[in-house]
Amino acid sequence: MPGSEHLLEVENLRVSFRTEDGVVQAVDEVSFHLDPGEVLAVVGESGSGKSVTGMTLLGLTRSQNAKIEGSVRLRGEELLNARDDELRRVRGAEIAMIFQDPMTALNPVHRVGDQIVEQIRAHGDIDKGAARDRAVDLMERAGIPRAAERLRSYPHEFSGGMRQRVMIAMAMSCSPSVLVADEPTTALDVTIQAQILREIKQLCEENDTAVIMVTHDLGVVADIADRALVMYGGRVVEEGTLDQIFYDPQHPYTWGLLGSITRLDRDPPHRLPAIPGLPPSLLAPPQGCHFRPRCPFEFDQCSQHPDLEQRIDEPGHRDRCFLSPEDKRSDRVVDDGMIGLRIDGSVTA
Repeated sequence: MPGSEHLLEVENLRVSFRTEDGVVQAVDEVSFHLDPGEVLAVVGESGSGKSVTGMTLLGLTRSQNAKIEGSVRLRGEELLNARDDELRRVRGAEIAMIFQDPMTALNPVHRVGDQIVEQIRAHGDIDKGAARDRAVDLMERAGIPRAAERLRSYPHEFSGGMRQRVMIAMAMSCSPSVLVADEPTTALDVTIQAQILREIKQLCEENDTAVIMVTHDLGVVADIADRALVMYGGRVVEEGTLDQIFYDPQHPYTWGLLGSITRLDRDPPHRLPAIPGLPPSLLAPPQGCHFRPRCPFEFDQCSQHPDLEQRIDEPGHRDRCFLSPEDKRSDRVVDDGMIGLRIDGSVTA
């Protein structure tokens, strides 16, 4: 709708895929909004629907076996029913993506500089020389030394961290309004992780770019995110500001994620904390609450479908759990300021 209040609005997004084994409901009733300069963290285990949500925004999940419902509006313009040529105009220029694996996202037979230049020229009336100068500048700002020289290198000549920096430079090459960063620090050591996150935040602040940070680790986004969506089994199970998620989480799954973060101010545990059980099969998810088989607080009502609702007096803080606010505060574990999940008498924190 023209005159939309937010930069990006996603409403009741549902994405399913037909497979030989049945229909996989990868994303189920996902809604959120994003404003310029805002960083939204989308957090959850593998298979929770995070990456599919991000790729659907760019039309990358379209296929004959896919069914996509809901609404994705960028500045009021609907993207889900946009033609392919309209999406090509949006990709890179309006919504860009840093893919999880830069080695497979970059073309191995083309120099990295040529790949960045190609994207710049695809979305702007600019000659090749000026585009190369911009590519060098972007690579330098992304933290790549000797950028003018490395422009002629192939992807395999870069380390994992440097390839990720190339992806950041490419994603920011057209100053997009929205940047989707899909696990941008996976498989990188903690020092490089911190550098990559700082570079993403700095580049986005310069352009007032909104960021969707997809990750399985709440600790990764602790310093850069404004709000967070916690996803499980294709659904958003909790959303709120980062302070609300960290200091007053309302869903048992969020407690488990927080309790799975290893404490740096203590001796290493004998065994790393983890949520028991496995994520649900999206071919045949549990009836009602998808977290029910792994939740120690399951009761009869959990077999019903829980809506994402605000159940406490905190604006914008919603969760998908039938437990009362009083029960939640008594059931969750607070151990020296860290919140965890109690499992059969033990604590994940």
